[in-house]
Amino acid sequence: MLKGFKDFLMRGNIIDLAVAVVVGSAFTALVTAFTTSIIKPLIAATGGGNVTGLSLTVVPGNNASTIDFAAVINAVITFFITAAVVYFLFVVPMNKISERRKKGKEEGQSEPTDVELLLEIRNLLRAEQGLPHIEGLASTEEKTASTNGGTASSRN
Repeated sequence: MLKGFKDFLMRGNIIDLAVAVVVGSAFTALVTAFTTSIIKPLIAATGGGNVTGLSLTVVPGNNASTIDFAAVINAVITFFITAAVVYFLFVVPMNKISERRKKGKEEGQSEPTDVELLLEIRNLLRAEQGLPHIEGLASTEEKTASTNGGTASSRN
């Protein structure tokens, strides 16, 4: 059980994930500061002279019952900015890299299988001995000889 956990940690993906979380949280703080300091005051300016310009107080005199629409708009803008940055800085480049890797694999020749290598060796040995070339796994003469119980005659 601990070996599996160790293998999971040592794969390398966990380090990439940890870096992404740290960078993501730092970026979220940056975007939140931007929207809180710049966007929210602009939204409040359209609704009034203070930050509560786009708010609704359910119970007059009770600040805890205030619904702050500017904060909701701020959160939506933060989400879209964060999503756009993640998409254009991480997802798009990774998709292009994976497409290039796939193209590189398709263009190269595939490795021959063990059976193909053995068939080629067999055919080369038969050619050195002056025996006829065999297509596939066995020749017609060899199949006939094995079913009749005799040996196939070789042609030189």
